[in-house]
Amino acid sequence: MDELGPLAVKTYPGAEWKEAAQRATFEPDYGRRGIVWVHGAFEPATGQAAFILTDKRNAASHIALLEHVLTVFPAKRWLLIEDNLSTHHCRDVKTALLAWPEIQIQFLPKYASWLNLIEPWWKQLRSLALKGHRFETVDEMHQSLYAALDYWNAHKHPYHWKKKPQQQPMTICGGFGSSPKLTLT
Repeated sequence: MDELGPLAVKTYPGAEWKEAAQRATFEPDYGRRGIVWVHGAFEPATGQAAFILTDKRNAASHIALLEHVLTVFPAKRWLLIEDNLSTHHCRDVKTALLAWPEIQIQFLPKYASWLNLIEPWWKQLRSLALKGHRFETVDEMHQSLYAALDYWNAHKHPYHWKKKPQQQPMTICGGFGSSPKLTLT
């Protein structure tokens, strides 16, 4: 589970290549027409995704996402993986979780967003919903995001990690594929 945003209601350039002698141009659009936060959940085993759209990133939005996850991903127990954003473990969310003892939250280590498997899916969502579109209203952006979600879930597939641990980026602390630790003299 994670948040994407804020996404501005503006023009998002596409990957269009022109064969003509004139180069492609893009007029800047600073998008002062509203913002959208996408609060999402992604199940790597099936590839299914779900999200809710809000105008804020706060505890109430996160609780609404938790309620949505319970309906979209039916199960007896849930293990939800989240980053350490303060709204994920604030008092209101902890109080709401008391009503759902079947939910277990696992927090990722700080500064390890690459471990969250929803991050590659955000890239897919941006490509499906935003790339090459101009949005005039928040409702237009909502429609495009929901259409992209419907398309994704109709064509979903399990997510497979493409890199082996030895191929992961080097870390300063000596994690997978790292260089020898530095010592200061």
